[in-house]
Amino acid sequence: MARSRREVKIKMRKTEPEINLEDILTDRFQEDDLLEVPLHEGVFRFFSASVIVIAGFAAFQILNVGVVKYDFYKARASANMSFMEVSRAPRGVIFDRFGKPLTELTEKIKAKNWDFSEKLELSGNLNYEQIAVIQSAKIPGLSAESVFKRDSQPTGVFSHLVGFTGLVDVNDLETNPALFIDDEIGRAGLEAYYDDYLRGENGREAVLRNAEGEVKGKTGISLAKPGRNLATFVDKEFQEYFYNRISDALQNLGREIGVGVALNPQNGEVLALFNIPSFGVNDVSDVLTGSNKPLFNRAVSGLYNPGSTIKPLVAIAALAEGIIDKEKQIYSAGFIEIPNPYVPGSPSRFLDWRAHGWVDLRAALARSSNVYFYEVGGGLPAQAGFEGQIGLGIERLRTWWHKFNLDEKTLIDLPGEKAGFLPSPAWKEEKFGEPWRIGDTYNVAIGQGDLLVTPLELLNYIASVANGGKFYAPRVVKNVFDGAGEEILKSEPKVLKDLGPEVGSILKEIQDGMIDAVEEPYGTAYLLSDLPFKAAAKTGTAQIQNNEKVNAFFVGYAPAENPEIAILVLVENAREGSLNAVPVAKDVLLWYYENRIKTRQ
Repeated sequence: MARSRREVKIKMRKTEPEINLEDILTDRFQEDDLLEVPLHEGVFRFFSASVIVIAGFAAFQILNVGVVKYDFYKARASANMSFMEVSRAPRGVIFDRFGKPLTELTEKIKAKNWDFSEKLELSGNLNYEQIAVIQSAKIPGLSAESVFKRDSQPTGVFSHLVGFTGLVDVNDLETNPALFIDDEIGRAGLEAYYDDYLRGENGREAVLRNAEGEVKGKTGISLAKPGRNLATFVDKEFQEYFYNRISDALQNLGREIGVGVALNPQNGEVLALFNIPSFGVNDVSDVLTGSNKPLFNRAVSGLYNPGSTIKPLVAIAALAEGIIDKEKQIYSAGFIEIPNPYVPGSPSRFLDWRAHGWVDLRAALARSSNVYFYEVGGGLPAQAGFEGQIGLGIERLRTWWHKFNLDEKTLIDLPGEKAGFLPSPAWKEEKFGEPWRIGDTYNVAIGQGDLLVTPLELLNYIASVANGGKFYAPRVVKNVFDGAGEEILKSEPKVLKDLGPEVGSILKEIQDGMIDAVEEPYGTAYLLSDLPFKAAAKTGTAQIQNNEKVNAFFVGYAPAENPEIAILVLVENAREGSLNAVPVAKDVLLWYYENRIKTRQ
């Protein structure tokens, strides 16, 4: 049995194939045949697409880094071995019409913060001794840097006109690639409107350093280019007097808000423009939340009821539309009554500021009769003992307000100007759900109600009365010039509209009424009657805050025959209405005569 099992095993072993070289080669040929089986066409497409995508991405990156973002990556690489020193360009100087600077340049140490640069202010307003100590100490990372900082003198007088500057922010950098991260730009006034001229170009030089931060040299030096200068039409001495005179009046009245504007009605030159309260241009952050809004430029952006200063325009419209003639007389008993459709036994009463008796056009303007302009503006049904009077009505009033640009910006070269608001029946219906009534027309005919204008719009319309019907765009800047005196930009008179052909003959009647307001004992501006030249004027008292407060206006021009100056005085929350504005106007016009007109005679 044992032998049989052994034989079986031997036989089994013999059945295994014998391995030799020829068999191995034969198997290899079979494997090669298997590897050469054709692949599916999709594999090649996928592979080709992958190669194209990868190559395209690589090409895009090369193009992006090497061309599109070349400057960025070059700057990044340069920043690893250098840093940029910037020499600040001084802003241009702003001069008055006689070449006197409204700003001055003062070198001061300037604060910088981490959001915008790698510099951090430790101290400002250093003296020369302190700067010398810092520079000689050679403390790593500590240095003194001088920059130009705008300073207006005297504080407040020219702040709203000149404006102020501030550091650039992210939005500035995005909209203007030419700005540098530590630049200052104009934020208000002339500084903002003419910033592109005033700013200049900073100088730069790259300071080379090694990996350890050691300075190894400088390269790429470019010198700073000062900003261009502005010559304005503003009369510096006159504005200072005007400003101080209103400031004194406000202080005596216990009031805080006023506006002064002066124009040359023959060409639109701005002789003075200011607001009270004002602010120091270097202390803007201190008045951002002031209760009286010191930063707000009321002269060009404030909206006010014009009060009786609107009456000359109502008179123009009435004569032009044939509502009245200059001899037409209307009786003022101190009030006017019209039937009340809702309470028949209680007529609505509209007050005059006093009983004027019978008045024609000139007397109505000189006396500022409310009743006269109630009837001319809104009309009056015939009553016992009195004939009826047809009025202009709200639509014709709006037409003439628009003709005289009371809903249009004057296009002065200052930022932030607003346009006036002209109420209408449709507006009242939409806003209050009530119909327009004759009482609404009465109110707007004397400058009350919802009629709103800016002080600049108001004075520009008065200037058009003075010059025969032309509307000039008010101009602050005369020209822009560089340090060598070469003129870069020149301002020319711009006539926005000329109503002379339409109302030129009518304006003489209005001018006479405004002259009577000064020369006649019953005139509201009779205090000006002893001025050394003939003046024309209109006063106004606008009731506000449910008749709890009044704003006092004065508008006028002189000399009456050939006007050189038109002025506006506004006192907010006056004690005695226009009586608080007239003395200021008298002193201002007298100063101008004594110091400007008389010296040329």
